Amino acid sequence: MASAADAWPTHELTMYVNYGPGSATDLVARALAGEMEKAIGQPVIVQNKPGAQGTLGPAFFARRPADGYSFGILSFAPAAIAPHMMDVAYKLDDFDVVAGIGRYRYGVAVRADSPYRTVKDLVDAAKSGKGVSFTATGAPNNLALLKLGTLTGGSFTFVPMKSGPDSVNAVLGSHVDAVVQTPSDIMPFVQSGQMRLLASVSPVRWSELPDTPTMKEAGYNVEIDSWTGIAAPRGLPPEVLRTLEQAALKAVQSPAYQQRVKQFGVDPLAMDARSYRAFLEAGYRDMAKALRDAGMAKAAN
Repeated sequence: MASAADAWPTHELTMYVNYGPGSATDLVARALAGEMEKAIGQPVIVQNKPGAQGTLGPAFFARRPADGYSFGILSFAPAAIAPHMMDVAYKLDDFDVVAGIGRYRYGVAVRADSPYRTVKDLVDAAKSGKGVSFTATGAPNNLALLKLGTLTGGSFTFVPMKSGPDSVNAVLGSHVDAVVQTPSDIMPFVQSGQMRLLASVSPVRWSELPDTPTMKEAGYNVEIDSWTGIAAPRGLPPEVLRTLEQAALKAVQSPAYQQRVKQFGVDPLAMDARSYRAFLEAGYRDMAKALRDAGMAKAAN
């Protein structure tokens, strides 16, 4: 007799996205869904479950049946950062990790007329009496300059903002000295001549500005590596998990996905299930210390 897993899938799948429609994560997820359904042979419907700083979505689909018809976005911040900062209704062991589907890039930028032309200029200012103010939407990107301050003894003051555009506008309005955000937030203003990228705080240079160094290349041991990926409720039949994983990896390699995702400032790269789980586990351990050092970890129970 054929099992339920043998017959899978017999109808549409649902991908739960932990941010709202039109967000970068939502757009990446929709690009992935459109390609995965070609490999799976059934529609993949995107359903948004935003809220609680990106943790509501994973909390929701972790409780769905482990039948292969429900899965969702499990990116670095909700998996490796949020549990150290707030109470969440899940842990990594509640998921079968399926695949990593793209790397977020972050960079530190200033106004084009800023006196700071290099990271060293920022560090020198931070070590002076004035200090340096900067903005970001939160972890992990804000940790870059907080760590830079710890390494160099400089004073970097973090001013949180609700969105990437708000962060950029704070710099353009001279309310803060610098911003740490994504290419989609920063590049339009670099291209218009209003902002200058000082360094990539990711492990790689920005493809849009290949002559701009990473923080490590600039001489500072600061690096933020953040990915997005997908997971399903724990307990999937192994053959269903393998099929979802292979469909996701194939989708990421498709020309349509590659082209669309690059427009959102995300590098369309893939990790298999084992590698992405290991990345999230290592990130969870690393972020525990980083957030404690930055004074951002929740109080111990």
